[in-house]
Amino acid sequence: MAGGWTRDGAVQDQIDDTVKDAVAAARARTPTGPSAEFCDDCGEPIASRRREALPGVRTCIACQAERDGAVRHSAINRRGSKDSQLR
Repeated sequence: MAGGWTRDGAVQDQIDDTVKDAVAAARARTPTGPSAEFCDDCGEPIASRRREALPGVRTCIACQAERDGAVRHSAINRRGSKDSQLR
């Protein structure tokens, strides 16, 4: 149930849009094309099972874990309530 001047279902629409944006961003980061035999970051060989499981992979597991740790999430405030904007 929406409150104030918003229509019913507006909050769910915002949640759905946030999820859709996150999925689109993840798909954009998904590698494509042939897999590399050696990691682009450290030069170590990439296991053949990893290359088969993830076509287009360019990094080893250790380097990918580092990259995943550095991912920043969107700071867009879609809620619009004053309370959430003051944080």
